[in-house]
Amino acid sequence: MKIAMVGSGYVGLVSGACFADFGHDVVCIDKDQSKIDRLHDGIMPIYEPGLDSLVESNMRSGRLSFTTSLSEGIKGASAIFIAVGTPSRRGDGHADLTYVYQVAEEIGENLSNDAVIVTKSTVPVGTGDEVERIIADTGTSHKFAVVSNPEFLREGAAIGDFKHPDRIVIGTEDDFGREVMREVYRPLFLNESPILFVDRRTSELIKYAANAFLATKITFINEMADLCEKVGANVQDVSRGIGMDGRIGPKFLHAGPGYGGSCFPKDTLALLKTAEDYDSPTRIVEAVVKVNDSRKRAMGRKVLDALGGLEEARGKKAALLGLTFKPNTDDMRDSPAIAVAQTLIDAGVEVSAYDPEGMEIAKPLMPEVTMCADPYEAIKDADATVIVTEWDAFRALDLVKMKETAKAPVLVDLRNIYTPADVRAAGFEYSSVGRG
Repeated sequence: MKIAMVGSGYVGLVSGACFADFGHDVVCIDKDQSKIDRLHDGIMPIYEPGLDSLVESNMRSGRLSFTTSLSEGIKGASAIFIAVGTPSRRGDGHADLTYVYQVAEEIGENLSNDAVIVTKSTVPVGTGDEVERIIADTGTSHKFAVVSNPEFLREGAAIGDFKHPDRIVIGTEDDFGREVMREVYRPLFLNESPILFVDRRTSELIKYAANAFLATKITFINEMADLCEKVGANVQDVSRGIGMDGRIGPKFLHAGPGYGGSCFPKDTLALLKTAEDYDSPTRIVEAVVKVNDSRKRAMGRKVLDALGGLEEARGKKAALLGLTFKPNTDDMRDSPAIAVAQTLIDAGVEVSAYDPEGMEIAKPLMPEVTMCADPYEAIKDADATVIVTEWDAFRALDLVKMKETAKAPVLVDLRNIYTPADVRAAGFEYSSVGRG
């Protein structure tokens, strides 16, 4: 089967490479000529473990190619995926569907055979209806169906998630769409991956509901962490204790500086706006968004406390280890590190930082932060060292070298990756989240 993937960003590139690895003939389409040129040269536009080798092997086999021409790219394709960005719209927080609708119109104008058009981008309820209308209005004579197929990829583990999914959700209104999508996912169907066929609007809502629920779990355990600090309990033990309940589960119960990234902030906001449009308030999600927004700067204030308080902190130096919103990605979107750094800078603190993958993207977002070549360069002469992102590289830092390099042996662990007794035994003042 030939598949066209319109959009070669995170979702489009990972999905296209994985479909090609399944044996499909995949063309990834993007209007950015420089991005396509770099992909032809084997240079990835994003950092995702294993993606470069996956793309290279499938390009070499002839199953994966790249082009800037949509008309050429979709020719002969049985399934055309729309995987373009849907950022939050300025002013009201709605998902900006400009790119989705532009692509839909261009597909309709260039459709040269019967095909299924698949919205892979995260889109609000009802978007598929509009995509269908736009394509029909182009006057195409070819048979087409519009299907919703949301992605559930975790950055840093996207290839494994695609090839071994918890579930595949397909929203379709007719047999044509259903049968083509069965063929698209046949390799996974043979591996007995669960495929859930629903109507299109339900599929669109499943994606938002899933992300909102996970964001709620993160926010819940963060509030429990604050309570643990007040009453003298240990949030990690609380997480284990409740996570053992099969109705709750252990995932997304790790206390920290709040959620960030490309999905949760944008999707929770878009869900709120959809609920508002349909006069169906989602009060829990409203609270989640509000609490998460305030938590990031609260973590900055936690660092200020470790520096001796607001007045004492001025003129001191803090070293941030980790800038991306999570490890194994270079994604800086809505990263807690941005708010933590800004809180410190506003208080007159000098900030240095190191991240294994995110510094190039972080530089323009954090112009007042000094980027360093390694953790110990960042720590040099620091009055406090702050672990913001739990990269594996930070899980076994040389505490003796840290103590010799830093100005003061103060460690603020916003990810709880160290054992308090061990760090304190090494002579550090230690502060973590939700633990004594």
